[in-house]
Amino acid sequence: MIYHNFQAFSDIARPVRAIAGLAAAALAQPVPGVSRHAFLRAAAALCELIARAGISHRRPAFGIDAVTIGGREAAVSETAVHQTPFCTLLRLAKERAGPQPRVLLVAPMSGHFATLLRSTAQVLLADHDVYITDWHNARDIGLQHGPFEFDDFIDHVITFLQVLGPGTHVIGVCQPCVAVLAAVAIMAEDADPAQPRSMTLMAGPIDTRVNPTEVNRLATSRSIGWFERKLIGIVPLRYPGALRRVYPGFVQLAAFMSMNLQRHVKAQVDLFCHLANGEEAQAAAIRAFYDEYCAVMDLPAEFYLQTVRTVFQEHALPLGKFEWHGRRVDPRAIRRTALFTVEGERDDICAVGQTLAAQELCSGLRPYMKRHHVQTGVGHYGVFSGRRWSNYIYPILRNTIYASD
Repeated sequence: MIYHNFQAFSDIARPVRAIAGLAAAALAQPVPGVSRHAFLRAAAALCELIARAGISHRRPAFGIDAVTIGGREAAVSETAVHQTPFCTLLRLAKERAGPQPRVLLVAPMSGHFATLLRSTAQVLLADHDVYITDWHNARDIGLQHGPFEFDDFIDHVITFLQVLGPGTHVIGVCQPCVAVLAAVAIMAEDADPAQPRSMTLMAGPIDTRVNPTEVNRLATSRSIGWFERKLIGIVPLRYPGALRRVYPGFVQLAAFMSMNLQRHVKAQVDLFCHLANGEEAQAAAIRAFYDEYCAVMDLPAEFYLQTVRTVFQEHALPLGKFEWHGRRVDPRAIRRTALFTVEGERDDICAVGQTLAAQELCSGLRPYMKRHHVQTGVGHYGVFSGRRWSNYIYPILRNTIYASD
C-alpha cells in the first residue's frame, strides 16, 4: 500500500501547492509603492516554499546547449542511438567536432534520473564524444516488457559497448560500478572486440565490507524479506507501468534526505531568507539543486532487491561468487582495459576503500594500467560534480582515457 498511500497524499496536496504557486506569483507582481514591502516578500517566499513541497517523476532536461572546444563554442544536441523499454543510449552530439575518444557514461539506476550527471557530462564533452545511459522510469514501463533484473543491467552495458564498437571508454558512477566491472570482465573473458580501452569507476560499492557507511549498515541490518515487505510498492493503475512492482523513487529520496536532514532543512530556510530578502541569484542556485534532487524515478523491484542482496549483503563480487546468468564472473580476466578508480575523502554513501577494492580484483592488469585517486575535501556528489571534479579529478580521468586511446 506504500505507493497508493503516497499517491493519495500527493493528490490531496496538489491543489494546495497549485494555489500556493498562484499566490506566490501574484505577490511577486510589482505594485507601486508596496512591491518591495518586506511582509509581501516574506509571504511570497512562504507561498513558494509550499508550492515547491513536492516531487516530480518527470526527467529534467540535460540543458546542455553548447560546449567550448578550443576556444570556440559548439552546439550540443541529444540523439537516441539505441533504445530498449528500460533505457535509451543517448548521445550528446557536438556540432563540427573532430575525432575524440568515445565515452560511455553509465548513470546510476538509483532513484534519480541520468540528468544527475549533467555536470559530469558537461565537463567530459569538451574533450570526448559522450554517450550516456538514460534509464527510464519504471512506473512508465508496461508489464508486457517483463522484469528488469541485475543481469539485465549488465546486459545493457555490454550491448551499449557493442553498439558503440571497439575503442570505447566506459565510466561508471556510483551504483553501476559493480555492473560495469562485471560487464567488462565478461567481455574480456569472451575476447569481445568491443571491450573498452579504459574503465573508470567513481565512488562505487565494489566491496561494502570496507569502512561501512550508514547505508551499508542499514542494508545488512535487515533481511531481504524485510526490504521486500516494507519498501516495495505497486504502481497505481493510472500509469503506463500499472501493477509493476517497484522500489519507489520517493522512498529513496526520503532515505537520502534523512541522512542529512539538518542540511536540507537549512537549505529551505536559506531559500526562504534569500527570497524574502530579494536575493534572486542565491535563491536560484538552491532552486536548481532541488529541482533536480526532487525529480525521482521508480526502480524495478527485482533489480533493487537483487542489488541489496548481492552487492550489500552477500558481497558476491569481492568474494568471487558473483554470477551473471548463472555464469561466474572473474575480474582477473581483464587484461586489456586500463583501470582508474576514484573516491571522495568525505563520502558518506560509498566510503574510501570500497571502490579501491576493484584494483585488487583486477589482478590480471599490469601495474602501469591501474591508477587510483582519493579527492580530498569532497563527499559523494563532489566526486563527479562541482569545482573539485572539474579542476582536479577530471584532468586525471582525461589523461587516463587519452593514454589508453
